[in-house]
Amino acid sequence: MREHGGTTPRRRGRAWRATPAVGIALLAALWCLPGLLDRYALPVVRPYLPNASAPPPGVEASRAPLGTPPVVADADGYRFMDSPAPEQEMVAYDPCRPVHWVVRPDGAPPGGQQLLEEAVAEVSAATGLRFVYDGTTTEGPSAQREPYQPERYGRRWAPVLVTWSDAAEHPDLAGDVAGLGGSTARRAPEEPLVYVTGQVTLDTPSLAGMMQRPESVRAVILHELAHVVGLDHVDDPEQLLYGDTVGVTGFAAGDRAGLARLGAGQCVPQV
Repeated sequence: MREHGGTTPRRRGRAWRATPAVGIALLAALWCLPGLLDRYALPVVRPYLPNASAPPPGVEASRAPLGTPPVVADADGYRFMDSPAPEQEMVAYDPCRPVHWVVRPDGAPPGGQQLLEEAVAEVSAATGLRFVYDGTTTEGPSAQREPYQPERYGRRWAPVLVTWSDAAEHPDLAGDVAGLGGSTARRAPEEPLVYVTGQVTLDTPSLAGMMQRPESVRAVILHELAHVVGLDHVDDPEQLLYGDTVGVTGFAAGDRAGLARLGAGQCVPQV
């Protein structure tokens, strides 16, 4: 049969169909070639296996950073959180994808949410990282928090969790601790460690008593968020990341230099 409007018959291509033998051959090839199974096959299959511990790689990953850290003068007075990998100086969030965050609002003092949003916006500006607020959650703080909770948050890394709590719920808030902050790192084979989620736990009794000085409460939140993105305590009392934030209500030169470096981390779509 000739095609309408033509003079020469066209050959229709044969559709390629995968067979069980082809699938077995491909898997065998991946298995036999060192690194291919771990690097390419398992990350795709693993999220759909029972008790999966990670989402599909590269969820929301862009080809370029979503923002740019500000240009700041190089300064001393900052320190990165200890890296689990000795060869890696710092661990940071992937700048090519957004950092989602949620809040458990139970027990929040009046005005607390506004201070949270202001602090997140300031950390975003200081790092260039893009933060996305996903609303409220019922999840509580936990030292053993799972970074991947598909039943609660879908097939992606769990968002950064912010909770208002107290020492009865979270014993690490006992004493004069006004807040806690930190993140969880993961890596793909042959790729650098990258933070995938974190937590900020705020001591409601301590901070509620400080609400007449909202700038002091915001300083505590900024301090803990800086831990989340990768800054550790320093010995310089002029920096906000000094162990005691009394008298310092905003990021100083050292804090800002460290935050700018953390915002220029490597994009790791394999995680």
